[in-house]
Amino acid sequence: MPTIESLSVDVPHAERNGMMNAFFAKPEGAGPFPGMIVIHEIFGLNENIRQISREFAEQGYAALAVDLFSNRNRALCMMQIFYGIMFRPLNNSMLADLNSAFDFLKQTPSVDANRIGAVGFCMGGAYALQMAITSKGMKAASVFYGANPKPLEAVAQACPVMGSYPDKDFTTQAARDLEARLENYNVPHDIKIYENTQHSFYSQQRTPFEVEASKDAWLRMLKFFSEHIN
Repeated sequence: MPTIESLSVDVPHAERNGMMNAFFAKPEGAGPFPGMIVIHEIFGLNENIRQISREFAEQGYAALAVDLFSNRNRALCMMQIFYGIMFRPLNNSMLADLNSAFDFLKQTPSVDANRIGAVGFCMGGAYALQMAITSKGMKAASVFYGANPKPLEAVAQACPVMGSYPDKDFTTQAARDLEARLENYNVPHDIKIYENTQHSFYSQQRTPFEVEASKDAWLRMLKFFSEHIN
């Protein structure tokens, strides 16, 4: 297992009126390494997201996880998230902050600006899909049980997309719809629905089925990223 380095960093908000707290993990050395944006669930930048970032660093990536709730009123953030995902899924303040994080990562000396991807979970999965469409130069995105963008036809402009979904969830149909559109637009993709799993199966491994689903999704994701980023 390679030695990794991790530290807290500050990333500018898109509107440049403050900073976002962030966690950065990378392999030891100068690089440049491929980059990865890790987007948290509604629970914020917690230890689960930091651990996922470390695991990407162990695989050779420079991983950046920003706290989208940094220095903001939490209730207001919830309203912005709901409004952005439902009504402005390709032009909202959280997406702007994530694209600011994308720019920050591209400008980091140890990162190869031409080899960057994103992964997100639930709320973060919705934003990973939005970034797949709007973040010019992103090589691939992985979504875990996230909402689809509107209009869904926008995925015609997406970079390669991988998705992992439970079969007992409000996002299950979204997975089928997304796969159909990606297929129609010839966007490289790998969408899988896991039987006997529920929402947040990757971070809340409650049953043997969900543990196995998490392992399989991780390996699929590494393979997909190795094909489209590295």
